[in-house]
Amino acid sequence: MSASHDHDHDDAHTGPIKTPKQLAWAVFFAFVVPIILIILLANYVTTSSKPAAGTGALEGEAVAARIAPVGHVEVKDANDTAAMKTGEQVYQAQCAACHASGAAGAPKLGDAAAWGPRIKTGVDALLTSALKGKGAMGAQGGGDFSDFEINRAVVYLANQGGAKFDEPKAPAPAASAAN
Repeated sequence: MSASHDHDHDDAHTGPIKTPKQLAWAVFFAFVVPIILIILLANYVTTSSKPAAGTGALEGEAVAARIAPVGHVEVKDANDTAAMKTGEQVYQAQCAACHASGAAGAPKLGDAAAWGPRIKTGVDALLTSALKGKGAMGAQGGGDFSDFEINRAVVYLANQGGAKFDEPKAPAPAASAAN
């Protein structure tokens, strides 16, 4: 074997640290870097935004709002016409999605030319179309309103298009079961 071959063989088995000074730096960084990382991580975790004293985050209403159920039941009294939505309110809540822009062929609010032939069929035909659906429009336009509220919306829409329909009368109170 040659001398250069033995020297190459010995270099293959040595590590990157060749002097005591390099060893000292390696040991220093092996301890210091993880400790610095741990301190930074602990600082990051503990300084996240938490509700502080004096904020509204811990008040009863705020806590109740955060833990409230996603859905709720709303019971409507069919005889309470004051709680019923007006035609314009129903239009804004449900009908305007298509009738404001004319989407899916819906006649626009106030377009007398588009509403004219429909108005001639009468309020009952318009109400039936609104309640049962017609063309691209689903039953009640996809909403969840009483028939009386839909009737109010139909009259509102038609009157904006040139009709002179009377505001629908409130439904008669349900007959009492204690006869």
